[in-house]
Amino acid sequence: MISRPKLDYRAKSHLSYFAYACHRFSGLLLACFLPLHFLMLSQSLRGAAGFESALGLTDLWVFKLGEWVLVILLAIHLAGGVRLLMIEFGPWRGLRKGWVQVSILFAIICGLLFLYFAN
Repeated sequence: MISRPKLDYRAKSHLSYFAYACHRFSGLLLACFLPLHFLMLSQSLRGAAGFESALGLTDLWVFKLGEWVLVILLAIHLAGGVRLLMIEFGPWRGLRKGWVQVSILFAIICGLLFLYFAN
C-alpha cells in the first residue's frame, strides 16, 4: 500500500492559495445558482401569471441579498480567472501577490457599485 505524501501547510497559507480557493468556491456556488435560475425562467412557460407570481418572490430581502452575493461571486470568479490567464499566458514568472490583492479589490468595488446603483 502506498502512503500519501504529507501536506505542507505552508503552501496553503500563501495568498495565492487563498485566491485559488476563492476562485474554486465562487465557481461552485455559481454552478449551484444556475439550476435555480433555470427553474425561475421555466415558470414563464406556464404563462405570464405563473411567471409574475414567481417574480414577486424577488422583492423579498433574501433575494436582494442573494443578488448582491451573486454579483460578488461573479466578480471574484472573473478576477480570479483573469489572474490565472495572466499567470498562464503572461511573459512573467511566479505568482504575483499584487494581482491577488487587485482581484479582491475589484470584487469589493463591483459589490459596492452594485449596491449603489441597485434600486
